[in-house]
Amino acid sequence: MLHIIDDEEVIRDSLMWLAKSRGIPAVAYDSGKAFLATLDNISRATPQGQCVLLDVRMPDVSGIALFDLLSSRSMTQLFPVIFLTGHGDVPMAVDTLKRGAFDFFEKPFNDNKLMDRVQEALSASEQASASAAIHTRLAALSLREREVLDLILEGKMNKVIADKLGISMRTVEVHRAHIFDKMNVKTAVELARLLK
Repeated sequence: MLHIIDDEEVIRDSLMWLAKSRGIPAVAYDSGKAFLATLDNISRATPQGQCVLLDVRMPDVSGIALFDLLSSRSMTQLFPVIFLTGHGDVPMAVDTLKRGAFDFFEKPFNDNKLMDRVQEALSASEQASASAAIHTRLAALSLREREVLDLILEGKMNKVIADKLGISMRTVEVHRAHIFDKMNVKTAVELARLLK
């Protein structure tokens, strides 16, 4: 989902049209406050990749302030930010890129180059989202389940795992079932692919 945040209606409409022409789902906001009002719902409810096209200068919350807020919440990997500005200068662009912005475009911009970068940002966001989901699942494992997981990934059979950890084979089977359930996989091969 592309989030277009710009206080100029003509720019928002143009960017919405561009996104639609590339088959990119998009929503437009006329201010940083409008985006912030929906941010928690977006981050919880939207599994697909995200990208924020953000105007640098806006009256209520500037693009830089909004970017700083996303950065402080460690959200710039899940919501890569591409800045747009009609008043850009090289130091501002360099600074935002050093601080984690995905890219920086000056108005007027090349439509195709901008949309290519949006698609790259959406892909990066999807990868970051998948990685975060895996880390969340791993964090749900108990210490013993993590030990069993490591041995499964080494290709050890249940009997070897039981001997190594000093537990019964039945206990290993229960841990294995919990691991597969929590990691949302059905086989050790799927588990290995997920965590490679």
